Amino acid sequence: MSVNRSVATRVDVPRGLAGVVVTDTEVGDVRGLEGFYHYRQYSAVDLARTRGFEDVWHLLVHGELPDAGRSAAFAARTAALRRLPDEVRAALPAVAAASGSSGPLAGMRTALSLLGAAKGFRPVYDTDAEQRREDTVVAAAAVPTLLTALYRLGRGLEPVEPREDLSCAANYLYMLTGVEPEPECARAVEQYLIATIDHGFNASTFTARVVASTGADAAACLVAAVGALSGPLHGGAPSRALDTLDAIGTPDRIDAWIRERVLAGERIMGFGHAIYRTEDPRSRMLREIAQRFGGPRVEFAVEVERRVEAILAELKPGRQLHTNVEFYAGVVMELCGLPREMFTPTFAAARVVGWSANILEQARDSKIIRPVARYVGPVPPVQVPEAA
Repeated sequence: MSVNRSVATRVDVPRGLAGVVVTDTEVGDVRGLEGFYHYRQYSAVDLARTRGFEDVWHLLVHGELPDAGRSAAFAARTAALRRLPDEVRAALPAVAAASGSSGPLAGMRTALSLLGAAKGFRPVYDTDAEQRREDTVVAAAAVPTLLTALYRLGRGLEPVEPREDLSCAANYLYMLTGVEPEPECARAVEQYLIATIDHGFNASTFTARVVASTGADAAACLVAAVGALSGPLHGGAPSRALDTLDAIGTPDRIDAWIRERVLAGERIMGFGHAIYRTEDPRSRMLREIAQRFGGPRVEFAVEVERRVEAILAELKPGRQLHTNVEFYAGVVMELCGLPREMFTPTFAAARVVGWSANILEQARDSKIIRPVARYVGPVPPVQVPEAA
């Protein structure tokens, strides 16, 4: 142990572990300089354009894209897991009431713990690969049901029971609103969900893997990831990006509003990303989806994006700042009828699949993740051992 500590004092580690490689993975990668990311060996954006959510879910947890037969079987299997255990359903009104203004994502932390207990999840350290996979699929299938039920209960509405005849995305919208969605809305939300399933070694994914490295059960790993996602520096801000559009208001106010913020050094929500130095490929795809819908809101968003980039090029030459996934995600979700308080929970409904894949991968390694910290506080007195 002393050797490790002495090494830690000599190595310069960047803040936030930026760029530090901590493990190997086959789940996927983000290539920020190229503006590209992938799930296993497939472009994530191509998958969002050509596949359904359940197929990509299969790819993440089983390691391969399914053929038609396996695709139908996996979709049917996950649809059958949407209904919650009676013990969990009975507890949800109290969970929703206790969550209050914190919303469904806060409630889901408690609900996921209840689900794991009700389903008898055992530590990943004590289970085989098949059981671990089954536990993550059970949990991920239940997450949309938990989120929508907590949202509705928080507004004095009865939860809507899931339907097995709808796709994951269509069923999610149905449980949220009580109305079967239009196909174009279901597909738009499905493409958003696919595009946000995984995105490298972000904070919540790393958190899930740290907990998995302790051998904890799948629910505990997922609860920890949700906790990390709830932080405002990580959970995304699609609703705040829409707040930006609302604050600007009209096209004639765009330039003055942007200039004032840029010159004041303020952040413009929905722009910039920690990894990408080019356009965020998720934003590009979501812009295309928004433009399929069309309308004044979309035209305004596109014009705001154009003017932000132009004014930044003028005032901050050489600085690359483009829209990130949050900017057009908010526009698309608003067009599809999702309330703003459900934007980040919807993100979680997708990311739970990526977390699951990372939990399964980490569980294959029996080594606990245990870094050290460099102590920089007051120096304690030297303790001299007493003679025997």
